[in-house]
Amino acid sequence: MFGLFKSKPELKKLIPNNYVDIHSHLMFGIDDGAQTKDDTKTIIESMKSLGFEQAIATPHTTPLVWDNTKEGILAKYDEVLNVLPTEAESLQLRVASEYMMDESFLQRLQSEKLLTLKDNYVLVEMSYINPPIQLMDILFHLKSNGYEIVLAHPERYNFYHKNTEMYKKLKKAGCKFQMNLLSTTGYYGGHVLEAANYLLNNDMIDFVGSDIHHTKHIKGFEAKIQIKAVNNFEKAIANNVFFKK
Repeated sequence: MFGLFKSKPELKKLIPNNYVDIHSHLMFGIDDGAQTKDDTKTIIESMKSLGFEQAIATPHTTPLVWDNTKEGILAKYDEVLNVLPTEAESLQLRVASEYMMDESFLQRLQSEKLLTLKDNYVLVEMSYINPPIQLMDILFHLKSNGYEIVLAHPERYNFYHKNTEMYKKLKKAGCKFQMNLLSTTGYYGGHVLEAANYLLNNDMIDFVGSDIHHTKHIKGFEAKIQIKAVNNFEKAIANNVFFKK
């Protein structure tokens, strides 16, 4: 597909019509994503215009910051379906969560069934400051409890940019990698773009996600991609069909 372009294309031109997004913050008033009903409506309409067929909202579950509960997330999802029924149906909107792996996560894992992207696939993230001390223990317990681990935006963890061997260890521990679409444009900075290039060049990206929070992210899809391993990027985009309802 990329060969059709004489120069690097805009990101939006690489989004297929059957794209299933597995990472977004479009539900209003629950985290640092959409804040109002109109925000949610605008984001959904924009996602549809970009070619998104389906989307899974993944509000943060981050203790002491976005201290959401499973019940609260499901209640907000019901509210979105109630106040924006047409928009939600047009995107076949579903809900899961993006779980912060911190010192409290193991207790959560033992006490409740997590909200998953599909079947047993769960979206998790780390702090951007440093990985959890118990990281490998957490991953082991996730796998032991029958979960498939989808690690959100590994390219954005600065502490791995000069320690790429950790990416291989995370893979061996059972992590599937979800890269942010905007990382391919340099949206998050040069170091993140470099990490995205490394992961794509080594065919380590399994899935992609928009991680859309607001209209500035939507605007970012107009930028041209900067990554080199475009074939592996397109393959990862196509892999998202796995999550189609």
